[in-house]
Amino acid sequence: MNPTTVAFDSHGTTCEAWHVPAAHDDLATATGRPVVVMAHGLAGTKDSGLLPFAEGFAAAGLDAFVFDYRGFGSSAGTPRQVVSLAAQLDDYRAAMRAAAALPGVDAKRIVLWGISLAGGHVLSAAAGRDDVAAVVAAVPLVDGLAAARHAFASYPGRQIARSAVVGIGSRIGRLGGRAPRMMPVVAHPGEVGAFTLPGAYEDYVSIAGPTWRNEIAADVTLELGTRAPLKRAADVRCPVLVQIADFDLSAPPQASAKAAFKARAEVRHYPCDHFDLFPGKPWHEPAVEHATRFLTRHLAPERTAVVEPTPVVEPSPVVEPVETP
Repeated sequence: MNPTTVAFDSHGTTCEAWHVPAAHDDLATATGRPVVVMAHGLAGTKDSGLLPFAEGFAAAGLDAFVFDYRGFGSSAGTPRQVVSLAAQLDDYRAAMRAAAALPGVDAKRIVLWGISLAGGHVLSAAAGRDDVAAVVAAVPLVDGLAAARHAFASYPGRQIARSAVVGIGSRIGRLGGRAPRMMPVVAHPGEVGAFTLPGAYEDYVSIAGPTWRNEIAADVTLELGTRAPLKRAADVRCPVLVQIADFDLSAPPQASAKAAFKARAEVRHYPCDHFDLFPGKPWHEPAVEHATRFLTRHLAPERTAVVEPTPVVEPSPVVEPVETP
């Protein structure tokens, strides 16, 4: 399935998205089809493992709109590879407006899907809105402070301290007008990077697309510490599905469960780690199937059943026996 490239504006910067049209109109109403607005997690790009998710949604009858944040992938914007939570939320809202304007799409049935860092974004972006029909948050990062505490149980203290020093130095430099200091998104255990747990490098690189770069502004750890979409979860008014990896070493599952409770969400659990819902992993297909079933159930148009009239069967005439004289 070949997506169509779409450009849209976010605060004066051109962002790029892929539009994957629905394969059929089973979920369409007179006002159009539902559309799923999708984005990646930390430093991820749309060509890094998101297309198989989008194709699964399209096969179920939803249009998919997969975009890159400003400063990442095929989208414009400078500085490059710098995570701003506020800016990424603004990009999500701009992508929602662009997706709603697609031909054949129902602007009142927008679905938000996000994974990892974006799994928290979708809760924040949906909060308080009536034009969002459903939300799917996959292995979501919803509480930066909880994630920091979670990291202390998974990473050596010396390594966390090294990353913090590099991050603080980068933030101070940026405040002074200098370019941000970069570090790898993923690195091997013992090295400086955003993800350095055993297997993280191999897992991320296995889904990396041609526009992905293994670098990120080192003050990302300070930025993530301010993250708390958990606080907005109760303000989401539409059906929500939260997909939790029970052995997630990157996004604390207990925080995800708390967000799900606040959002009155449906929850699916998977006995795996953070990256195991991506393509090529054993839990990818179940995660897509569960998400499409959830969306189909909530977005299927109400159809009035055609009741055939019950045929009236006239009773057979009773023939009285005639006695022969």
